[in-house]
Amino acid sequence: MNQLDVVAFGVVPYIAASIFIVGHLWRYKYDKFGWTTRSSEVYEKRLLRIGSPLFHFGILMVIGGHVVGLLIPKTWLSAIGIDEHMYHLGAIVLGSLAAVMTLAGLAILIYRRRTNRSVFLATTVMDKAMFLVLGLTLALGTAATVLVQIFGGGYEYRGTISPWFRSLFVFQPDIEFMATVPGVFSAHIVCAMVLFAMWPFTRLVHVWSAPLGYLVRPYLVYRARDTRRDPAGRPGWGKASLPGTGRRPTSSSQPPIR
Repeated sequence: MNQLDVVAFGVVPYIAASIFIVGHLWRYKYDKFGWTTRSSEVYEKRLLRIGSPLFHFGILMVIGGHVVGLLIPKTWLSAIGIDEHMYHLGAIVLGSLAAVMTLAGLAILIYRRRTNRSVFLATTVMDKAMFLVLGLTLALGTAATVLVQIFGGGYEYRGTISPWFRSLFVFQPDIEFMATVPGVFSAHIVCAMVLFAMWPFTRLVHVWSAPLGYLVRPYLVYRARDTRRDPAGRPGWGKASLPGTGRRPTSSSQPPIR
């Protein structure tokens, strides 16, 4: 274990986490109007309708796989009947499917931004950097799955990377676990930490803005322009009348406009 490993796996994770948390708080306080994806659907829809679902559903599967593989100990999975063979089979099959969906969706979205002038002009420098780091992180994760797990004989990361990752949460990073980790896994982890440090300053902040308020907000009250819709007895639908007269206002009843 050299000094570079100590910095990469014992110091950088906390730097990235600090930037991730403080950056989100700062942006939410000082840049609420910029807390958006800057949607470009108005410029182009055909490719967006293909690439966006592929990418979003794929990345959700990727995140779910990482949560199970890194945060849940093997003993817990064994206790509910998921043995080593079943876990790795599911991880390879579902992980490969998630990787294909995510990379295909990302490739379509990047192609769309490069070929559509209006969408390209709406792309910021930070967006380009985010796409680069995100693509590299996904590519390294896919390479780790294909080259090591499928064609390289496999690697038991739940005995090394997973304990190291969980040790970060108790502020006692056990860096020794990372001494024998294959290089492609280490590079994937470092790229992921860079991505998390960039997260608060990119369009990725929109993932925390699910419109859950729409489920509980009150109905909007409006008047229909169709005069045939006049349900009796419902507030807001009755015909207007002049105060104290009961008569409907006419054009002659209105005060002159000066």
